[in-house]
Amino acid sequence: MKKVILATVIAATVMTGCARQTFIMSPAPQTKTAELNKSQPFFVSGIGQHKTVDAAKLCGGADNVAKVEVQQTFVNGLLSVVTFGIYTPRQARVFCK
Repeated sequence: MKKVILATVIAATVMTGCARQTFIMSPAPQTKTAELNKSQPFFVSGIGQHKTVDAAKLCGGADNVAKVEVQQTFVNGLLSVVTFGIYTPRQARVFCK
């Protein structure tokens, strides 16, 4: 029984991965803290779903947006594995100048 649990934990750890998409809008210095740092829920691996973040509105104009990131963290991947892909969250961040 212990071997089965250990094998399941190892498989879950190996199958979860981190992924990050970064969109740099301006090479100018940005704030160190994100204006938005929000977990966005997706279901069934996000098939046919989309979420929208208005970065220009958050930063007070499109010229003030420095960087936008979308990331699947280790915890997000682990939640996805535990729920068999039914719940697959992603982390969204917006950085302003």
